[in-house]
Amino acid sequence: MTRWHSCNILQIAPDAKRLWHFDAKGGGFVLNREYSGESLPAHTTAKSWTALWQPKLNVAWLPVEHIFLRVIELPKSNFDETLAMAELQLEKLSPLPVAQIVWTIHVLPSRDTAKTEGAPDENLQTVVIVIAERRAVEEFLGKLEGQSFLADRLEVPFLDQLAAIPATEEGAWIYPVLLSGQNAALIAWQFNGALRSLSVVILPPAGDRAADLKSQLAQLVWAGELDGWLTAQPKWHLVAQPAQAEEWGNLLTQSLNEPVEVSPPLPETELAAHTAQRAAVAGEKANLLPLEFSTRYRQQFLDRLWFHGLAAAAVLYAVCVAVYFCAVAWVGHQTSDVESQVIAISNNYTNALQLKARYDVLKEREDLKYAALDSWKLVAEQLPDGITLQRFSFADGKKVTLTGTSSSDQISAITDFSDAMRKAKLNGQPMFNQKVANDFNFRQGANNMATWNFSLQLLHSEDSP
Repeated sequence: MTRWHSCNILQIAPDAKRLWHFDAKGGGFVLNREYSGESLPAHTTAKSWTALWQPKLNVAWLPVEHIFLRVIELPKSNFDETLAMAELQLEKLSPLPVAQIVWTIHVLPSRDTAKTEGAPDENLQTVVIVIAERRAVEEFLGKLEGQSFLADRLEVPFLDQLAAIPATEEGAWIYPVLLSGQNAALIAWQFNGALRSLSVVILPPAGDRAADLKSQLAQLVWAGELDGWLTAQPKWHLVAQPAQAEEWGNLLTQSLNEPVEVSPPLPETELAAHTAQRAAVAGEKANLLPLEFSTRYRQQFLDRLWFHGLAAAAVLYAVCVAVYFCAVAWVGHQTSDVESQVIAISNNYTNALQLKARYDVLKEREDLKYAALDSWKLVAEQLPDGITLQRFSFADGKKVTLTGTSSSDQISAITDFSDAMRKAKLNGQPMFNQKVANDFNFRQGANNMATWNFSLQLLHSEDSP
């Protein structure tokens, strides 16, 4: 069973429309707001995305002039079987051809009454068959659609008025109504703890109205006696508003020559609350709304959701595209500013690069010049006596090559000189790279003379440990 979030009850009166909006709370319905007037509040009756997780029930009261009510007794069973049993008797009970009507049933609750003669069998249940002309129902639904009210159910408020009859009170309960602008009354005959029949009496617009009413009531009493359920003189109860109670009370007193007990009907707001409660628990089959209408309304609701969803997606897409193009335009503007700045500083940047290159060249020349002098100084300090230096070469700004002559027996002195040069320090820092071999060469010559040479790799700042 659907757990309803809210319920709208619509009544279309000749002078105006009334709408009651109920909220589902605590297993029942609590009145939230009441509207009256020619137009209906669309935000209250229309269904949107929220109806998917907060179901809304729209119920319309079918005017009483479109309704025929019949009372029958059937064996107790579940609703589907009871509906099938009622369908078998429909042709006999319906005042119109079955193909031209819509109908449903309302099972009256069992009432705990003392077992007396004439009381209903415990295995039987009282069922009210509600019949309406299909053409009238379709015209009524067309009016509702014109007000953008798509009904989920069509209900008869008189059924809730019947439920208010006290179980211990018996007799004829008279409810004045207007049938197509004519004064009439619905009569519920309750005897031996059960509803036995529902009848209609109509007052003529002129003439001896009391006598005509007496004749109609006498025929109804006689029919009840023939059916066997009216076994005693009925007590008469008039359920009407004060304005109607005065008129009908006088007529009934003149017609019956018996006392008539007058009581007010259920207020319409309370009646709407009872209808909301009953409609919320009723099944889909207990509905006067034709199946094709409910199917079409459901499809329209789904189509509307799809349309709104696509429209929302299109709007979102348009917003995203607009944001994208705005972002592109902003980034393009920033790029143009940066490019303008680049163009403005490009000459200065080029000049700065040229100056830096010139500075690097001059700095390298200065470093090489001092590196050569420092290398020569170290050679002068470390050169042993008796060894002649013939050539000092400084190549590529990083390689120092020494070539000289000595006697053949000074090879150890030359080796020590090579090692001393490779480990030499200037201002406490190594001058040459000790990890690179010094390519030492020694060649014996004539007259006890020898030629030697070796190379050293300058230790630049980037190679420092």
